[in-house]
Amino acid sequence: MPTQIKVPAVGESIKTVYIAEWKKNTGEYCKAGDIICEIETDKASQEIPTEVSGAITTLAEVGDELPIGGILATIDETVNEISSDQETNKNEPSTDNAPSKENPTPISDLSKDKIKGILTTPSARVHAEELGIKLSEISGTGKEGRILKEDVLAAATGDTNIKDSIDTNENIGSKLESGSTRKRMSMMRRTIANRLVSAQNEAAMLTTFNEVDMSQIIDLRQKCQKQFIENHGVKLGYMSLFVKAVVHALKTVPNVNASIDGNDIITYDKPHIGVAISTEKGLVVPVIRNADDLSFAEIEKSIIEHAEKARSGNVDLSDLTGGTFSITNGGIFGSMMSTPILNPPQSGILGMHTIQERPMALNGKVVIRPMMYLALTYDHRIIDGREAVTFLVAVKEFIENPNLDIE
Repeated sequence: MPTQIKVPAVGESIKTVYIAEWKKNTGEYCKAGDIICEIETDKASQEIPTEVSGAITTLAEVGDELPIGGILATIDETVNEISSDQETNKNEPSTDNAPSKENPTPISDLSKDKIKGILTTPSARVHAEELGIKLSEISGTGKEGRILKEDVLAAATGDTNIKDSIDTNENIGSKLESGSTRKRMSMMRRTIANRLVSAQNEAAMLTTFNEVDMSQIIDLRQKCQKQFIENHGVKLGYMSLFVKAVVHALKTVPNVNASIDGNDIITYDKPHIGVAISTEKGLVVPVIRNADDLSFAEIEKSIIEHAEKARSGNVDLSDLTGGTFSITNGGIFGSMMSTPILNPPQSGILGMHTIQERPMALNGKVVIRPMMYLALTYDHRIIDGREAVTFLVAVKEFIENPNLDIE
């Protein structure tokens, strides 16, 4: 009986996963430890290895949503990998004295289409057999030219646009009209979309703005950067300085470090700061815990570690939960001003933006200063306007008048 490869538990609150990509094909031989596919949850992605060696006999479809414990694939362990020596000698006659033994099923017999250079999905192969269509006569529109179910049905009807009207679970682009494509949203993107809509529907979001003169912080970084790198092996960035500014402001206005739970207000004793990180698959917000207890170097190292894990798809669920306030920096993409959306159940998020030299009035004179617009989006159900403005002014004052021991 084939061995089943099942969806592993990936987090306490995760009930289903989404198949993002297959690394192996039906009929292909894999060794124990080989990565066979990549799955996605609403938080992150994860590669799935096989614990046994053999030939893949069935695969779930790309785009399928499976429960924890659901069957991803089956593997026939009786199939051996054909080595180059076996290929070379397979036609040589055996000696009369050679013992007789049963030959294992060769991998090539399980995947005739692959040997011919034809890549298909399991459902495409099944439909082709049912309809009596030769796969060699179909042009695949999937990744690496893989033949999809839609390609088989289109070939059967002669309608090259049939895939426009088919509801498919495969994560592919389907042509709608000239110059446009359709692509299924990943589970992570769908969850992000649902949470953003939920935040707008449930919270009384309001955004207040201020601007901050970055001169002192820029001078501080230039003065201390070389020594900071020598001491800690990382650069002193703007984000750690703003994390510290937020920690200071949260102590000034504790109500911002709170959330609503039904008819209750939960105020947190410690600041756990979420830092938004952009990845190819969407925005994730890993949390820097107990930020008030960390040095600048510890914050910088934590940000780097979280960013590397997020962009490689190895972020843990525990890295993304428990935040009490968030910071997002659209300035790295050139954003001049924005209104960030809350990350529920948090009640506040600070938006940083690009630094731009502008003429400013200072002591009756016009001077050029590197300025940044700051935006604080807050839940007006729990935070009053006076508290929001006070919080943002506290951040501004911290950045403009740094008296910090950062080395």
